[in-house]
Amino acid sequence: MEPTVHFNSTTLVKSSTDPSNGSLPRRIEFTPMDLQRLPINYMQFGLLFNKPTPKQLEEELIGNNVIDHLKDSLSRTLEIFTPLAGRLAVTEHQDKARSFYLDCNNGDGALFIDAAAPGVTVAQILETSCVPEVVYSLLPMEGVRNFEGVSKPLLAVQVTELVDGLFIGIAMNHTVADGTTFWHFVNTWSEISRSLSSAGEEPSQPAPLLEHDRYLDGIEHPVRIPDSVYQETVVDHHDRPPNSPPGKVRIFHFTKESIAALKAKANAEIGNTTANSNTSISSLQVILAHFWRSMTRIKMLEAAADAKEETTHCRVIMNVRHRLRPPLPDEYFGNANIGVSATARSGELLEHGLGWAALQINKMIHQQTDEEIKRKLKAWVERLQAPKPVGIGGLVVGGSPRFNVYGNDFGWGKPITVRGGREKVLDCLIFSHPGAGEDGSVDIHACLSPEMLLAMENDTEFITALST
Repeated sequence: MEPTVHFNSTTLVKSSTDPSNGSLPRRIEFTPMDLQRLPINYMQFGLLFNKPTPKQLEEELIGNNVIDHLKDSLSRTLEIFTPLAGRLAVTEHQDKARSFYLDCNNGDGALFIDAAAPGVTVAQILETSCVPEVVYSLLPMEGVRNFEGVSKPLLAVQVTELVDGLFIGIAMNHTVADGTTFWHFVNTWSEISRSLSSAGEEPSQPAPLLEHDRYLDGIEHPVRIPDSVYQETVVDHHDRPPNSPPGKVRIFHFTKESIAALKAKANAEIGNTTANSNTSISSLQVILAHFWRSMTRIKMLEAAADAKEETTHCRVIMNVRHRLRPPLPDEYFGNANIGVSATARSGELLEHGLGWAALQINKMIHQQTDEEIKRKLKAWVERLQAPKPVGIGGLVVGGSPRFNVYGNDFGWGKPITVRGGREKVLDCLIFSHPGAGEDGSVDIHACLSPEMLLAMENDTEFITALST
């Protein structure tokens, strides 16, 4: 039986700045990169902390109370990230088409939940490599999809007191922001929270870039979504088959040394031919190649003889801020990422080595020029259709080891670990994060069916690379 989480209170935290004061845009139009996220779930990530000591409560936190301290610092952060206190809005056109925008002046606020899990310890969250079910009770907006942001908060925070720790769970509407914006917000909030505990230290995080017109050249806006496409969009395509067991999230830790060994192997295999002389395989690319080949090998062992002819893919959700011309700054507020896929026949992927697989991912990423990105976005607008399920026949990759996850000190110390929300897509979705407490390491949070999880744990070639 899973431990119970008690909800003490829920409040709406608003910016202390009036959102209708005229200094900010009243509305922000959505780009195709934003609108493609309408049917999927809110982003959910949580940070686990040791509980503040009595001395820290007395000397550093407002009113000796973590909840009051975090509410106050969140309100101040919403002065900077004002749109997160707003809501999605819809314009319905005469032909029944819909267009969405972000109403920045709604000002309803962000949801703040004060909770307690008196039967849960820090050790219980850390003790297994699979994320325990109770973690999903510590993250707000479970199962909420982005188009529901018309009536639901775009930002929700749940602070849960554990026996010996605190868990700060954060959910953000993915139509409004991507992972870069998500962690920019968390970094800013934690710095403001910490500054309130340290004699008025001024936060150094740059403010988000709130664009009045975020559309790329040549794309008419607002983008109108036909009624038939919208009705199909709100259908949940990712329901599990009847009676299928829920997926599990397993965290695979790649040490700095194991990554170096994988990179050395990959680079040795691709060689120094003229075609590859300037190729540099990144740490994440080689980890993904290793994961991709391992999952494909397991699926082929369980499939029919002709499975080697089936197409498999590694789909990466990549940040394109610096690839656009002119480039967007890191603090650009919104979605600036696209999904791109490296593909191969299953048999082909396994016949070639790790280096070949990493090279396919590397080439696919380097093909994403400003011209190519804009071409894809224009094509999406011109051929609007309901989204199709992703992940079948391969894996989908989100997150980044470059995100500042472990620098988020709210005033009583840095986090112990990060945990993400439950995903419905089985056998395919992985998130990359920097490794905890070790520079250069990478943690892969993989959502897998129980069968795939067991197979990967028993796959000697896959597991050996983690401990090299």
